[in-house]
Amino acid sequence: MRIASIWTLTLCLGIVFLPRLAGAGVYYSKEEAFELAFGKGAQIENLPVFLTDEQQATIEKLARAKLDGQLYTFYEGRRNGQLLGYAAIESHTVRTQPETLLIVLSPKGELVKSEILAFHEPPEYKPPSAWFQTLNRKPVEELRTDQGVDAISGATLSVRASLDGIRKALAVYRIAVAEGTP
Repeated sequence: MRIASIWTLTLCLGIVFLPRLAGAGVYYSKEEAFELAFGKGAQIENLPVFLTDEQQATIEKLARAKLDGQLYTFYEGRRNGQLLGYAAIESHTVRTQPETLLIVLSPKGELVKSEILAFHEPPEYKPPSAWFQTLNRKPVEELRTDQGVDAISGATLSVRASLDGIRKALAVYRIAVAEGTP
């Protein structure tokens, strides 16, 4: 009787939690992310950006999102000494679970790619790759759902969190890399 109760409890817990765990996923490692960003064989260098209080305030105003601190890391991709662009890996909470994005900027600081590296919310809340492609080349000021970016029914919080992360990367680039000295 006791074994049957344990099996019943295990089965019930599995039914409740398995769908949530099945949706959670890490899709790319850090190395695979850099390959997505810059291609095979690119040399990757850390570019730590130390923000002043003034830069942080300006970035948060421009991005319309809070930064986690005054250190932000970009990764420069190079091939044969030629700058391919910059990548940022941005992690944040969507509803209650984390999402990690790869955000790729051109050498001029334009958004050229964004990709979900890990998403731990249920899969129906995950924005599709095609949606991310619609964001390419848009300036930071236009990356808001009230500025022409399409919302996704059923994934509103995911869209907002993704847009916040992308705007942060673009704003840090503009204020601290393009205009300032990292």
